[in-house]
Amino acid sequence: MSSTATERFTHVDYLWDDEKARPLGPLARLVHRSNLLGADQRITNTGGGNTSSKIAETDPLTGEDVDVLWVKGSGGDLRTSTAANFASLHLDRVLSLESIYDRAEAKGVKSEIEDRMVGLYPHCTFNLNPRASSIDTPLHAFVPDRCIDHTHPNAVIAIAASKRSAELTREIYGEELIWTPWQRPGFDLGLVLRDLCARNRSIRGIVLGQHGLINWADDDQACYELSLDLIEKAARYIEDHDRGEETFGGQRCEPLADDERGSILVELLPWLRGRISQQNRFIATVQSDANMMRFVNSADAPRLAELGTSCPDHFLRTKIKPLYINWTRAPGPRKGGLEALKKQLEEGLEQYRRDYETYYNRCKHPDSPAMRDPSPTVILIPGIGMIAWGKNKSESRVTAEFYNCAVEVMRGAEAIDEYIALPQQEAFDIEYWALEEAKLRRMPPEKEFARRIVLIVGAGHGIGRAAALRLAGEGAHIVCADLDGDAAQATAKELTELVGAGIGIAGTGISNCGSALGLAVDVTDRESVRAMLRQIILAYGGLDHVVVTAGIYVPPDREGRIGDDQWKKTFDVNVMGGYLVVDEARRIWEAQGLTGSVVLTTSVNAIVPKKGSLAYDASKAAANHLVRELAIELAPKIRVNGIAPATVVEGSTMFPRDRVIASLTKYGIDFAEDESDEALRNRLAGFYAQRTLTGTPVTPDDQAEAICYLLSGKASKTTGQILSVDGGLHEAFVR
Repeated sequence: MSSTATERFTHVDYLWDDEKARPLGPLARLVHRSNLLGADQRITNTGGGNTSSKIAETDPLTGEDVDVLWVKGSGGDLRTSTAANFASLHLDRVLSLESIYDRAEAKGVKSEIEDRMVGLYPHCTFNLNPRASSIDTPLHAFVPDRCIDHTHPNAVIAIAASKRSAELTREIYGEELIWTPWQRPGFDLGLVLRDLCARNRSIRGIVLGQHGLINWADDDQACYELSLDLIEKAARYIEDHDRGEETFGGQRCEPLADDERGSILVELLPWLRGRISQQNRFIATVQSDANMMRFVNSADAPRLAELGTSCPDHFLRTKIKPLYINWTRAPGPRKGGLEALKKQLEEGLEQYRRDYETYYNRCKHPDSPAMRDPSPTVILIPGIGMIAWGKNKSESRVTAEFYNCAVEVMRGAEAIDEYIALPQQEAFDIEYWALEEAKLRRMPPEKEFARRIVLIVGAGHGIGRAAALRLAGEGAHIVCADLDGDAAQATAKELTELVGAGIGIAGTGISNCGSALGLAVDVTDRESVRAMLRQIILAYGGLDHVVVTAGIYVPPDREGRIGDDQWKKTFDVNVMGGYLVVDEARRIWEAQGLTGSVVLTTSVNAIVPKKGSLAYDASKAAANHLVRELAIELAPKIRVNGIAPATVVEGSTMFPRDRVIASLTKYGIDFAEDESDEALRNRLAGFYAQRTLTGTPVTPDDQAEAICYLLSGKASKTTGQILSVDGGLHEAFVR
């Protein structure tokens, strides 16, 4: 960025690069502009805002030049949008829809004809583009300029959500912008904007009351720079009126120390997740950074939280308001303070649900969708911070992001005036209209393990890695744990690349978190297990399923024996390790009160013993019985089962090259010293396969499939069982 740009923009990032933009065609420039705007969350939130360009194209049927409106389509995100995320419409056809609109006897915002207009946009599609148009399409069509940015900058929304919004707009922008009161986006608002532009030909944009900013130019770079200029002016005005230590009325309490806050959250989150997940399970994101703590600890937080959010994009995730718990850390034992907090949360949740039901019943229409889950998606606790909830980690993170934006809007509005929220009826109409729109988009059904958190111990290699891949494909949030922390991280990274970008957790120090989290753990050390579970709780809020595939095989010496230390190590890993993981997870499950399941990996060797693996086989027989005992201990909420594989060579850390060669030599199988590790393992796996009834190698994927089944609802009546996945080896042995 040039020094001139540095001086010009201090509250937004100026990212335009002439070298990159110059060779781009019109559509590529639109995408470029959109990505730059989306890259700065001070300009627009995830999934929020939209951009457009009116581009001359050749009609594929007539060969004539036509104006095409390219506008960000429904469900896209400016930050990551490509050309495929933009709808394309014949501009003249969109404009001609006004004649249909005008023929209706009743028209205007929220009228039947306005809702019907959305269904007519597909008839205006240019070149069979499948991308669905957004509800904001008319805002871009009816404003005459070629390039249009509609964004949700915190600074401008602070103006839009102020009591004196219209006056502030004139004071800050003069004749450059005008203000229009809140109106739900749609066809009628597009006409309103057109008429405002016609009556005020010198304006460069409009502040949309309690909503955001829309501005325009006839060039991409000019439009981008105008957006930044307008946001910068608002931000500087707010900065000039900043209240400093008196922001939000000043601080009424101090944040807890990091270690105490973390300890409280580790005990609180599973309990709270169980109470939030009365209808559907939720995943948490915790935020305790300085800005959020300043808000939740402030004197004005109770009042502002109760008012709720303003921008429609915000409360679709955050709901009409958060649950604010007016808790003060009492002196004395921490346990007593935690119990008092839990009591306040219980009462607060009950009251919140009653309030939400009242809000729904007061505002609903005869054709409104059924009431949403009435539980809060944002909980604010002084001294602790914000806990946001969503159906997955991504959604809870975005919910947290949106409430951060709401806090910034409230900060700005309170600095320059008085914050006001959207009227509840308007909020309801947007919230439930959006739900109906989502249904019309035919959102795919959730996968088997959506909303579930699965810990896989031994995920760095072999069966554990295969199970992680299989369960992630079914929508699970996977925690990859392994003695080899690097291997666990590698599997987590692999999963993240498969299912989407990793998402960090603000305020926790955990960076590799999203669909997968990679952690190191020593299952023979209870403190190591506790530390792992602590990180899982802080990352997701709880735990649903546990899979333990970690195991060890210690080869005997030349006399066929192993020492006492090796015996102990074998039982410590193969038996006590699984017990420790489940015993510590039990605390989480009891706090949540939700159903879950466990799968321990034993071995067919427990029932098909062979010479040379005495300690290993005995440990696996003990693990089989551990499964049965734990099934009794953890019933009825938690099911416990085991899988008993035959020897799995592929991907197993139990088969380093020297052991493979030793086994091939032992069984008299020919091989060449210069063969690759994979070739040698395949030889050995082929030999083991000959001993089974199916005659094919038993693979990690075979075990992963069994694990997936035992964890799933399909096995909801199965507990205390050992499922042999061994190609019939145990039957062959009996025969």
